Amino acid sequence: MTVFRLTRTTAATALLATFLSGCTTVGPDYTGAPDAPVQAAARGSFLRAPDALAQAPDARWWESLNDPVLNGLINDALNGSPTLAAANARVAQARASLAASKTAAIPSISTSFSAPYINVPGDFLGGSEGGRDEINAYNLGFDAAWELDLLGGQRRKVEAASARAEASEAGVADARVTLSAEIARAYVGLRARQAMQTLQTRQLGIDLALAGLARERLQAGTAPAQPVNAAEAQAFASEADLAKTGAEIAVLMDQIAVLTGKEPGALDAMLQTPSPVPLPPQTVAVGDPALLLRSRPDVRTAERQLAAANADVGVQIANKFPKISFMGILGLGGQSIADVFEPGNLVGLALPQLKWSIFDGGRAARQVDVAKGALAEAEARYQQSVLGALQDAEGSLARFGAQRIAFARTIDAEQRAQKTVQLQKQRLEAGTAGRTGMLNAERQAIQVSMAVAGARSELTTAFVAVEKALGLGWQSSEPVK
Repeated sequence: MTVFRLTRTTAATALLATFLSGCTTVGPDYTGAPDAPVQAAARGSFLRAPDALAQAPDARWWESLNDPVLNGLINDALNGSPTLAAANARVAQARASLAASKTAAIPSISTSFSAPYINVPGDFLGGSEGGRDEINAYNLGFDAAWELDLLGGQRRKVEAASARAEASEAGVADARVTLSAEIARAYVGLRARQAMQTLQTRQLGIDLALAGLARERLQAGTAPAQPVNAAEAQAFASEADLAKTGAEIAVLMDQIAVLTGKEPGALDAMLQTPSPVPLPPQTVAVGDPALLLRSRPDVRTAERQLAAANADVGVQIANKFPKISFMGILGLGGQSIADVFEPGNLVGLALPQLKWSIFDGGRAARQVDVAKGALAEAEARYQQSVLGALQDAEGSLARFGAQRIAFARTIDAEQRAQKTVQLQKQRLEAGTAGRTGMLNAERQAIQVSMAVAGARSELTTAFVAVEKALGLGWQSSEPVK
């Protein structure tokens, strides 16, 4: 039996290495995202919405549209969408990777038991010739291995994994933002087309009546065939528009169903009854650019990726330096099973090991350069994300302001068209105008009403775009702080 013991020098070396591993971490420390792009948000208000409320907007912005059906659809989607399930699965993977990175700094211990049977020629082990020797051996062993994190390379790996896990969580938030906005857009589009369908049905009735009047005049010899052809062509076009709108309604209902995690057609019974397009509130809180950059998940994702890339540089720098590891072996055994339980048969081995690639052709240095290049790319992507978020917000606010004006003007036009219909009706009752003139006035009024329905839809869609640009919809019911 031979027992190997740690000498005092070896023990002191281990203690020193452990101390250094807790005090030294190579690579740049992450101090936060660059300030340069964020300076654009320091002015405290958006350029394209000087009159908007600077207070924090409500995270559950769709509730301000006061549409219970829409509220239910978005709530169902946030609780059961396959898109969010996939994003949450990615978060689980990232968290598992982080946990695995943390365990790398802990010594690993394994155990084994072996019972080999050996049957060899007698002279193989120095015995007599002509016979065979049989040997039974039993061994119970414990192995332990530990690599010291001497220069903090493992801590940098944990730091990078933690940042990437947080980036995955921000990805889930981004998916929630996109999902709530997509459902709202599809729902607004559905209600707008249902309103169009009603108006197109009325328009088709007027077109058919105009075609009938034209045929009556042709048969009476008071008008040529040309007006008949024009009226019938107009009716055919209205029928085509009506059919196309019906198909668009079916597509949108299927889209909404899939977005909420249901099969196509599952929501037809609930959505087939027309309902007005919901309108945004009179006043809309948009916060300020600084709040935007704190709220948008894609900006937070880019910032966390930047932090991970920064930590990766430290990982590669640590790979350039020596690595110290310890391996320990304890074994019990002999030629009988009872020897496994005999303390006198204990065999121990302690093996400190120093590994250092003194010459690698510059490979380690090039890996550091690669990591630094990735860090520069991540920083540029973060800056691009910030500027893109500001541009998205400013653009959506500009379109929303313009759509408010457009909707107001179409309402004015609709009122004028309705007034024209009333005047034409008075002329018809007075006998100073014919039925054709009355029907044409009604048809024109319907065309204006279609423009109003379209402008109403575009206004609410622009409002949805503003809320999406602000990065809302991923938080709880609490307002953004």
